[in-house]
Amino acid sequence: MRRHLDGLRPGVDWAPELDGLAVLPAHGEVWVVDVIDGAVQFLQDLPHFCVSLALVRDGEPVAAGLHAPLLGETYLASRGGGATRDGRPIAPSAKTDPAAALVATSQPPFIERHPGAAEEAGRSLAAVLPRVGAVRNLGPTGWQIADTAAGRLDAFWQFGRDHANLLPGALIAREAGAVVTDTAGRPWTSCSDSFLVAAPALHDRLLRALSDRADARDARA
Repeated sequence: MRRHLDGLRPGVDWAPELDGLAVLPAHGEVWVVDVIDGAVQFLQDLPHFCVSLALVRDGEPVAAGLHAPLLGETYLASRGGGATRDGRPIAPSAKTDPAAALVATSQPPFIERHPGAAEEAGRSLAAVLPRVGAVRNLGPTGWQIADTAAGRLDAFWQFGRDHANLLPGALIAREAGAVVTDTAGRPWTSCSDSFLVAAPALHDRLLRALSDRADARDARA
C-alpha cells in the first residue's frame, strides 16, 4: 500500500498503527491503516478480518476502503461520492422496530488503556440486550460498521477511541445514509470516546437505550 499510495499522493504521512489514543493532525492529509482489522480472528484461524484504509484530510475521512480477502468483498467510499460494496451502491436497513434488529458491538484493542470503556461496554450491553433481537460481535470493527451501512446489520456501537478502525467505516456509513454519532448523539470525530452507527429509523431509539445505561450509572454514583 505504501509503495502504491505514496506514488499517487507523494508526501502524505502515515499514522501509527494500533494506537487509537494518538491525536491525528488537525490540518493536512494522513493515511490511517489497519493491515489486519480483526487480528485476533486472523490469529485464531477465523475468517472474519479485513484490510482497512482511510485518507484523512483536516481530521475528517475523505476516502476509505475495506477488503476482506477470504470473503472476497470490498467496501469503498469517498466524501460526497457515495459508498459501494463490490461496485454496487449500498444503503442501511429500513427496519423501524428494535425488537427485530440485529446489532453488534466490539471493543478497541488494549481496552485497559481506555479509562472507563470496559465498564461502559458492560452497562451498555445490559441496556441494549433486552430491547433488540440479538447482539453479536462479528469480528473486525470497520467491517461491522460497513455491514451496518449496507443493511446486513442494523446498528453497531463501541466505547473507547479506535480511529484506525472507526474512520474508514464511519465514512462508508455516512455516505451510505446511516447515522453516525457518539453514544450521546453528538457528531462523531476521531477524538470521541464512543461510537454509534445505526439505520436512520433505529438511531434515536438506540440512543435512548444507551442513555438509560448512563442514567443507571449516575443513579448508582
